[in-house]
Amino acid sequence: MDFRVIIGLLIPFAGTCLGAGCVFFMKKELGDKVNKGLNGFAAGIMVAAAFFSLILPAIEQSRDMGRLAFIPTVTGFLAGILFLLFLDVVVPHTHTGDHDEGVPSGLKKTTKLVFAVTLHNIPEGMAVGVVFANLIYGEIDMSLAAAFALSVGIALQNFPEGAIVSMPLKAEGMPRTKTFLIGVLSGIVEPIAAALTILAAGLVVTILPYFLSFAAGAMFYVVVEELVPEMGRGEHSNAGTVCFALGFVLMTALDVGLG
Repeated sequence: MDFRVIIGLLIPFAGTCLGAGCVFFMKKELGDKVNKGLNGFAAGIMVAAAFFSLILPAIEQSRDMGRLAFIPTVTGFLAGILFLLFLDVVVPHTHTGDHDEGVPSGLKKTTKLVFAVTLHNIPEGMAVGVVFANLIYGEIDMSLAAAFALSVGIALQNFPEGAIVSMPLKAEGMPRTKTFLIGVLSGIVEPIAAALTILAAGLVVTILPYFLSFAAGAMFYVVVEELVPEMGRGEHSNAGTVCFALGFVLMTALDVGLG
């Protein structure tokens, strides 16, 4: 695998690690307003990334199907939604903003939190992997800068995610080093999912449009199921809305400007 591709796959993971490192220089747990803003920012980045970096390339690669060009995108998108819905049901985890309701009591809260973040990182890793797979195997013109733009965008939204994981655990009295390692662990699935996606796409190049839209559907599931409800719940919802717009604009500028 090209060294530049390896770097591109690791950039989002680095964002999670830096966010988890907040436990070493922040004394207090993140406030409700900050949490809503971070969730909104992450949602904005994911929506823009899913549309510009995944859905549009999937449609472009299906142009030769004529009026049926929508089939790979629609099929992959719905499959991505159903895949995350399936994982959401079978994997015991807490939703953002929830505590222990509806989750097996035998699992520790920290374990459930790691499960939740790991679950949400799968589509992000797939998104990065499928974009670099499209760069390697795809039939449309995609620059290395555009692929790196997605990696940077995911890393930007992973930074607050790492903090959201590690800071509450520190507030509960867990040692800083342990909370940092748990935050790092929550993000390790991303480069793994990305690498596996590239390998799978390389085996059957013709299904790349399905892979692209599958990752988009999975990302949209996370946004609609987790991030948007949390950023709009209770007070300070305006902070989430404003940060959603900022995240969307930033990711759009990165993708279009570098594409």
